[in-house]
Amino acid sequence: MARRKEPSIPDALLDQLLSGADPKTAFDPGGLLDGLKKAFAERALNAEMDHHLAGENGAGNGRNGYGRKTVTTDSGKFNLAVPRDRQGSFDPQLIAKYQRRFPGFDEKIISMYARGMSNREIVGHLHDLYGVDVSADLISVVTDAVLEEVAAWQARPLEAVYPIVFFDALRVKIRDEGFVRNKAVHIALGVRADGTKEILGLWLEQNEGAKFWLRVMNEMKHRGVEDVLLAIVDGLKSFPEAIVAVFPEATVQTCIVHLLRHSLDFTSYKDRKAVAAALKDIYRAADAVAAEKALTAFEEGEWGHRYAAIGQSWRRAWAEVVPFYGFPEEVRRMVYTTNAIEALNSKLRRAVRARGHFPTDDAAMKLLFLVLNQSEKEWKMPPREWAMAKAQFAILYGERFTQAMA
Repeated sequence: MARRKEPSIPDALLDQLLSGADPKTAFDPGGLLDGLKKAFAERALNAEMDHHLAGENGAGNGRNGYGRKTVTTDSGKFNLAVPRDRQGSFDPQLIAKYQRRFPGFDEKIISMYARGMSNREIVGHLHDLYGVDVSADLISVVTDAVLEEVAAWQARPLEAVYPIVFFDALRVKIRDEGFVRNKAVHIALGVRADGTKEILGLWLEQNEGAKFWLRVMNEMKHRGVEDVLLAIVDGLKSFPEAIVAVFPEATVQTCIVHLLRHSLDFTSYKDRKAVAAALKDIYRAADAVAAEKALTAFEEGEWGHRYAAIGQSWRRAWAEVVPFYGFPEEVRRMVYTTNAIEALNSKLRRAVRARGHFPTDDAAMKLLFLVLNQSEKEWKMPPREWAMAKAQFAILYGERFTQAMA
């Protein structure tokens, strides 16, 4: 028979605390739980004062009664008796002098914001669940504190070598000079030599072009990136040239998934399944020669005649498609199956849709950073294909890959 696990707080003490309390209201605002929080906070503040007076700051100093402060918690509001000293030098750590929110409250707001909830939704959520009334302006103040973290994150040092970097973009609506404009937010997702993933950065730009992409590549180099073995791009104009200008040995590969989606944009809905099946012969070909023959066959076939723009789009990107056929199957799966960045984009788009449009560039970057930060915490294991792909990378790239393993 399993032994009952002893509680961390003795039963006798729990019985004493619960004596005379109504269990139904224990978790209500102002109930037993809030009373315990208040009692604990005041006890901790008094202990801090004892420590303060016992130290160097205590010479000629002493207690000077209590001040009153109303603090907001995740379950309501309560008044705290905050001890004071005669010299006014006591600055408590639990609740700082000008702090009005209990530790952990801001983190709850940021967590809800990162999950795509709008400021007004968070206000309603806190009111409905906890009976806490806060303003939408407070939510902005709390989440704006993240902007310093965004700046530090965007400037942090990066690894010297990344075997794979996926570059992708999504569109967001941002109010700019009285108009709502579409702007592109570009994301770089790096795969380290051990197969783990890392978001390298976020870049927001209204107009994409060679100068913009060159700036992004130079920024990555300035932050410590010396080599990119394989760069996966989504067909953005001038992008391959910008990559090889800074990382001349990089292999630039068009994302096959993006190319397929772009192809299906030209087709009517009823033909999409048949066209997608016809395109499989191209990207599943054994080598580049067989792939080009398959592309020619597609162009000369029924779907190629009906949707001539598909063949033209593949031809335009062909120089960045060809490297795909030089990889073994294990690496092809890593290149083709962009599950990591697709799952990431899904979360980002869900959060963006909930906003409609953003008032400023900073507001957009703040939300996207929080969503990315939350997603990165869920990445614990490399993809199962990486074990085989890693061995292939070691053969294909030699010392350039082994340097990344060092």
